[in-house]
Amino acid sequence: MSNNNQGTLWEVFVQTKPGLPHKHCGSVHAPDKEMAIQNARDVYTRRSEGTSIWVVPAEAITASSPEDMGSFFEPANDKVYRHPTFYHVPEGVKYL
Repeated sequence: MSNNNQGTLWEVFVQTKPGLPHKHCGSVHAPDKEMAIQNARDVYTRRSEGTSIWVVPAEAITASSPEDMGSFFEPANDKVYRHPTFYHVPEGVKYL
């Protein structure tokens, strides 16, 4: 619980259609997960644009830091098998 009496901060992810990925759309404050789902539904799916909602406590999310942007996202040159040039594409394959 936060000290400002608004409750826990929850990050909201909404799936717009079955089979599509959930996308982050914002956050809500709520005292528990049930109320977080209800608040997320009321705020982010008012026009029936969602089929599924996930709420995650913001404190449970771990993110990379902006200072690590260069080195963290550079390709791993010691794992050449991850590069697409390592694989042979058979003849006749149109879509890979």
